Amino acid sequence: MSRSEKFSTTRRDLLQAAAGAGAATALLGGLGTSAALAAEVGRSEKPLKAAFSNAGLQATWCAQGKQAAEWWGKLFNVEVTWFDGQLDAVKQRAAIDNMASQKWDFVAIQAFGIGTLTQPVQKMIDAGTPVIDMDTLIAPLDQIKVHSFLAPDNEFMGASVTQALVSALGGKGKVIMTQGALGHTGAQGRAKGFNSVVKQYPNIEVLDTQPADWDVSKTARLWETYLTKYPQIDAAFFHNDDMALAAYNIMKAHNRTNILIGGVDAMPPAIQAVSEGRMFATVRNPSCRIHGGAIVAGVAAVVGGEKSGQGIPKSVVTDGPVVTKANATGMQWMEDHFLI
Repeated sequence: MSRSEKFSTTRRDLLQAAAGAGAATALLGGLGTSAALAAEVGRSEKPLKAAFSNAGLQATWCAQGKQAAEWWGKLFNVEVTWFDGQLDAVKQRAAIDNMASQKWDFVAIQAFGIGTLTQPVQKMIDAGTPVIDMDTLIAPLDQIKVHSFLAPDNEFMGASVTQALVSALGGKGKVIMTQGALGHTGAQGRAKGFNSVVKQYPNIEVLDTQPADWDVSKTARLWETYLTKYPQIDAAFFHNDDMALAAYNIMKAHNRTNILIGGVDAMPPAIQAVSEGRMFATVRNPSCRIHGGAIVAGVAAVVGGEKSGQGIPKSVVTDGPVVTKANATGMQWMEDHFLI
């Protein structure tokens, strides 16, 4: 039996064990959650209907988030319907317009770009539907009354990986940042973190900071150009691991694997790449914690009557650590079980 098959079997066994109303409570208790809280946000007696959307399932982070939402949804008796953003603001807007035309117990959304979904989201809020904002702002929190905003500290993530790269270079060298979509508030935070570190090192030269919009094909084209244009590149910071690994393949084809690579998300292929030395470091953007947390937040709102800003803060920071060889295997285990 392969590793993935074993984990699938484990999940099936847990789901069968969760058939009773007390199973989710027992699971939460095992995760260190208080018994009172577990009872309050326990499995719903009646099936709940939730709508989810994230930036685009082509991105491995988003695909993992979908798996986590469905996994936690089954534990809490929530039927999850997915509206794929397709890494396109126009397509995601059409999907959310469709979502807003239907009735849901709660919804959770990661916007491809800030301000692109405000109108249909406001329509759902006005109808009394709790809307959980995931990872990137739908709109500034003082402009839209989302139930809560579950997101990592993107500036921290950008700064921590950049610092790891700069420290490995001894504070001097030539670096490139490949950004995600410029309208994505997570990408904006990661760029801010990158810049906050490099400005402290006068001997670090930033060669380029073009965006690749989370697109691996665009990343590959950019890096074909960079490797021709720049005879010396010492390190590269990518706003997600998918782009980092796409660029590594181009570097390998050009025999330029001496470039230190840092990414964001700590997805399983990147964890393996860090373990094997193909990537220097990544940082965990906890898709499982964010998407699973949105399930818990939605159930707590509907079943437990939890209110925004009272039972749950308006903004919840869901950080993960920098991932190096030292903690890579433990991080992989937690992701396999949708814990981080």
